[in-house]
Amino acid sequence: MTADFKATRKILEAKLKQATSGRAIGDSIRINQVADPLDMTQEAAARDVAVQLLDRESALVRRLRSAIDRIDDGFYGVCLRCEEDIAPKRLKAIPWAELCIGCQEKADQMPSQRTHTFGDAEAA
Repeated sequence: MTADFKATRKILEAKLKQATSGRAIGDSIRINQVADPLDMTQEAAARDVAVQLLDRESALVRRLRSAIDRIDDGFYGVCLRCEEDIAPKRLKAIPWAELCIGCQEKADQMPSQRTHTFGDAEAA
């Protein structure tokens, strides 16, 4: 493993630690019994936001772990779709990037791909 990848791995591990340390979001998903219909609506809205944040955090954790695995396997910096090198500038901005910019742009244009692991925008 080169020095650059060691540094990148440390960045990814720090980001992973940061992403997994905020597990308090899950506590806000608990259902509290309230009598007032307005309070019930507010509680439901707060739970929806917490679920979205938890989903976003989980996706980022998966991407970070995947990037660390790619470093270990020797495939870090290679686009998962076209197998071309991902630009160093892109990797510096998004160290967990799975796709080169061209493939990412194509994935962003495909509605079915926006919710899958290829999207970077929601994690950045």
